[in-house]
Amino acid sequence: MKQSEHIAHILKTLPEQSGVYRYYNDEGTVIYVGKAKNLKRRVSSYFNKEHHHRKLQALIANIADIQYTVVDTENDALLLENNLIKQYQPKYNILLKDDKTYPWLCITNEPFPRLFPTRRKTDPKSKYFGPYSSVKALHSLLDTLAELFPLRSCKMKLTQEAISNHKYKPCLDYHIKKCMAPCVAYQSAEDYQANIRQVEQILKGNTTFVINELKEKMMAYAADMNFEKAQEVKEKIMLLQTYQSKSIVLSETLHNVEVYAIVGDVEAAYICYFNVVNGAIVSTQTLMVKQALDESLEDLLLYAIVDIRNNAVNPSKEIIVPFALDFELADVKVVVPKSGEKYKLLKFAMHNAANYMNEKQRQKELSNPELHRIQLLETMQKDMQLPKPPAYIECFDNSNIQGQFPVSSMVCFRNGRPSKSEYRIYNVKTVDKPDDFTTMAEVLTRRYSRLLKEEKPLPDLIVVDGGKGQVSAAYQVLQQLGLENTIPLLGIAKRLEEIYRPNDPIPLFIDKKSETQRIIQHLRDEAHRFGITHHRNKRDKDLIKTELTNIQGIGEQIAAKLLSTFRSVSVIKNASLEDLEQVIGKSKALSVYNYYHAVASKRDEAIER
Repeated sequence: MKQSEHIAHILKTLPEQSGVYRYYNDEGTVIYVGKAKNLKRRVSSYFNKEHHHRKLQALIANIADIQYTVVDTENDALLLENNLIKQYQPKYNILLKDDKTYPWLCITNEPFPRLFPTRRKTDPKSKYFGPYSSVKALHSLLDTLAELFPLRSCKMKLTQEAISNHKYKPCLDYHIKKCMAPCVAYQSAEDYQANIRQVEQILKGNTTFVINELKEKMMAYAADMNFEKAQEVKEKIMLLQTYQSKSIVLSETLHNVEVYAIVGDVEAAYICYFNVVNGAIVSTQTLMVKQALDESLEDLLLYAIVDIRNNAVNPSKEIIVPFALDFELADVKVVVPKSGEKYKLLKFAMHNAANYMNEKQRQKELSNPELHRIQLLETMQKDMQLPKPPAYIECFDNSNIQGQFPVSSMVCFRNGRPSKSEYRIYNVKTVDKPDDFTTMAEVLTRRYSRLLKEEKPLPDLIVVDGGKGQVSAAYQVLQQLGLENTIPLLGIAKRLEEIYRPNDPIPLFIDKKSETQRIIQHLRDEAHRFGITHHRNKRDKDLIKTELTNIQGIGEQIAAKLLSTFRSVSVIKNASLEDLEQVIGKSKALSVYNYYHAVASKRDEAIER
């Protein structure tokens, strides 16, 4: 039976239930694992639709067999998918990457457990707490715990039989009060386990609970007149309160929540995770999720949430996310806040995720500038729905004051960066009143008529400063030149930073914090800055020349010579007759001198009256 026939038979018999499906290649290797609310609808979509993503096309071409598992709930599908991806490591599945190997704190499964940092979770019977994004913070926590509850650091097998047979002797840790020597029965197993339970509570973030327990213990010692022991416990309480005050305290009303924030670029998503207990962040983590088949941010975030919660010691019953999830999580309240303290916490996490993405992008740019350039242009192409990456962009902006001194600026970006040698200024010739549309039409006609005549390369994208009106005016010019299907055109409106396309009243949605939006805004701002600078220069030059050329016998050449020598009109006004004569001769110097002194004399007469 041919592959297509075999797959067609499977598709006809797929159930319309929740489940997990697995794709196999000719060699019987699992190449993709996916989940679905409706197996028949989801799996059939791979074969009934036209796909443009190259990796997705490659996946479908390599599918030789399909197997599936029906589950009762969406949550079961999420968990099974996560487990199967870890088991098979399929070629076409997304990869969850921890940028750093974050350390964990491990409490071993022994009669007298040990506490130590580790970067590998090797023993399934031990308890792991974390991960900790800061090694410094982890060691600070370990030092605090060592002062509060001295635990053994040795690797000896402390069995009751070995202790009873006096197999061990107290080590240096006992003598320097870093251990209470359970190896020689100086500390009972019950007392040691009580300390371990309190350490676990602190690692879970329940610091207040431990403080309250210690306070009760302190009061009991005091009631028994055992003030020395009471003082020891009091010192532990003070130490624990000091540690608690160093935590990132957010709110007294936020208890036991998890926060997940996500941002993405063309090839990966970057996730920031906070674990909040009793109003304080007790654990943070940043992750990168590599895209495999053009997955959405929703898919990537859901995958990360399931993976992180599977590794959590005590997962929360409430999670805060930036958008609604398509799949339901069993016994979990999902919150998408719009205001209040939870929204502030989400914004904090989003800021951290964005910083993490920027850091990774800078690292890629430094290590491989060419790869970064290619990825940036591919992202812009995808965001702006362009036929090819916009390596060469031109942007236009108009400047005038009530129609006077009109200029239009054109700036050029190559590979996402300004190419200042290609900036141009156009003195508008056909417009003598404020008319953005006509100005735009004139300048674009001049620019692209010349490029066509000289057979020079055309840009990959034109951007105009303005909304639907400016875009329409620019598009008419491209139509007249026969370029409407050759050069893509966009406009960026000032008020809401919206991106418009020709013949489309609905603005193009682009993430306001994305690299694409940043570059488009940079283009617009650079065009505005360049145009305003030259507009002011032109205006000032014309105003100054007009004032000097009002003097009888002074033309533009003499005015320019005066300005070149004296630098400003105010200096010319105050110059002596001798200084003026040295520059423009006696007769013209006398005209300038008399003009300004006559003006000053009339002003003084007016003041006296």
